[in-house]
Amino acid sequence: MSEVSWIAVDWGTTQLRAWALSAGGEVLQHAASARGMGSLAVDQFEGALLELIDGWLDARRVTEVVACGMVGARQGWREAPYAEVPCAPQAMTRVIRPQVSDTRMRVSIIPGLCQRAPADVLRGEETQLAGLLAQWPSYHGLVCLPGTHSKWAEVREGQVLGFQTFMTGELFALLSGQSVLRHGMQGDGPLDLPAFEEGLRAAAERPLLGALFGLRAEGLLEGLAPTAAWARLSGLLIGQELTGLPERWQGLPVCVIGDGEAAERYRLALATLSISARTLGAEQVTLAGLAAAYQHIRGGI
Repeated sequence: MSEVSWIAVDWGTTQLRAWALSAGGEVLQHAASARGMGSLAVDQFEGALLELIDGWLDARRVTEVVACGMVGARQGWREAPYAEVPCAPQAMTRVIRPQVSDTRMRVSIIPGLCQRAPADVLRGEETQLAGLLAQWPSYHGLVCLPGTHSKWAEVREGQVLGFQTFMTGELFALLSGQSVLRHGMQGDGPLDLPAFEEGLRAAAERPLLGALFGLRAEGLLEGLAPTAAWARLSGLLIGQELTGLPERWQGLPVCVIGDGEAAERYRLALATLSISARTLGAEQVTLAGLAAAYQHIRGGI
């Protein structure tokens, strides 16, 4: 096996993922755990990281560990203050290096981005945006990053000009799992595409709050299938998100960064608006962004 040159880390609220990479960028090993930022005290971060990467470290030298995500939040290992847009996705002059007791590694945490008006913040997605630009330097358009809190960012000439967060995923989880709508919903199996598209159309035709309870009423009166109700709720919420995008973004090309069903739903939703979106895998783009950060750090050593 090739020698581990550096280690990439994506550390979110609920999950920690790490990759060992060669000097040529080949992924040599990958590991993950459920020890996300939200489950750790400040003095537990180094131990949680070493549980994954200890076997990749070499006592003869210091290995660079480059991390992005909620590890740099105020409640994380050490806060990496936000860089304010418009700016490059990764503010490498603001990288934070927490103290570590293990002399085999040096850890660098990439800061997130903030926006003053309207107020907004992101962490982790800045590295995906940097990964997109590493692969597509001349990209000018919108980037959609689906998730619990989906992000939309405008990128031009290597900079993030502005962005907006939507709590679509969190609202979907709350409504489908904890509200009165849960009695008539079931998310197992493939997406009911006609019901999803009906939800997208309804988002443009009816007030959201009324349309939501209509799902419950239609289940009681018309026997709306639980899988159809689940898909229609998803369409309603994503449709509302799309209608809430700023007018200045209309007409710009779109790139969706994500994997699996969530990214596919956004691609389908955009297609209903006659917007053809390019899709890139989240892990691929995250690693490209972490690699870009590592090259900056390596050049500054």
